[in-house]
Amino acid sequence: MLIGYSCWGFLGPGITDTPDGGRSHRRVLVDGLRARGNDIVFLQANRDLLEAGDDLTATYQWDAGLPDIDALFLEWRWPIGGRNTTPCDRPGHTCDLHRQQQLLAHYTTAGTPTLLWDKDRRLNEHDPLRRASNVTVCEPALHPSPGATSLLFPIVDAALDSADPAALTAARRDLPLLYIGNQYDRDDAFDRFFAPAARAHTHLIAGKWPHTQGWPGLNFTGRIPFAGTQALYQRSLATIVLLPDRYAAVGHMTQRLFEAVLAGCLPLTPADIRDAARFTPPELHIGDGTQAARLLNILAERAGTPWHADLLAGCLERLNLFRLSRQLDVIAGVLAGHAVVEVR
Repeated sequence: MLIGYSCWGFLGPGITDTPDGGRSHRRVLVDGLRARGNDIVFLQANRDLLEAGDDLTATYQWDAGLPDIDALFLEWRWPIGGRNTTPCDRPGHTCDLHRQQQLLAHYTTAGTPTLLWDKDRRLNEHDPLRRASNVTVCEPALHPSPGATSLLFPIVDAALDSADPAALTAARRDLPLLYIGNQYDRDDAFDRFFAPAARAHTHLIAGKWPHTQGWPGLNFTGRIPFAGTQALYQRSLATIVLLPDRYAAVGHMTQRLFEAVLAGCLPLTPADIRDAARFTPPELHIGDGTQAARLLNILAERAGTPWHADLLAGCLERLNLFRLSRQLDVIAGVLAGHAVVEVR
């Protein structure tokens, strides 16, 4: 099967000044699809080459036209004022939305099977695409919208199988608390869970946080290169899972969870995230930032012990939800016309 893949992001490390979280899993998913006998053609601009100078054309193919494809896979794009809603010749314009509209008009309207992955929960609940017989809407949530299918962010099976909790927890970790990610819609969660713990412990906050006036004295460092994230997780004892409310309500977990866990960084988890126990052990659940600060004290005292290793093992076991092989099965079912609506 030839799958036309539309995404506004990178396969490689890309550039520092981008919010593209898909770099942790996009190439994993594409390579998995190819390993199962599919061919992939990318239908958006080759940002790896144009912006990052990373030439991947010997391995992957891009097409700016409208090639014959068997299915369309969309990482859903939405209107962003001043960027993709402006005229194409306007400075700062990105053409992701216009190109997506062209792809929908050419392929989806004509009946091409279309998998629409709404990774940011931006598709309007009343959008006619939700009712189109050839469209399956997928969401990275345990409890997707009515009629949608769960398609979680994937982890390479071998990476999960080879993770050694004893070795990971034996490593020295000089940074008690870390957060990597951008501010988008996370102010309330940050204020409630992270800020009080950060005031009590050495910490670092990496990502785009343009409005930090409410948290004076906290250590915001700005965006860092994608390749540097693992090194930070590897020296950090813990992070705190911060989700926008629209994610938390449906068990929509971001890639930050498995980025941290696979590096041995424990994810303290707000207890009000729906189905939190399916993501992390209850011992890591917190009700507020004061509780997070106390838990960090306990983790620091017991770092490197068998208890610490067992706690990380519980996190690793729960990552089975995200296995690449499971997500590929979901996609195969969707493209065969047998969508799986719930995660089992």
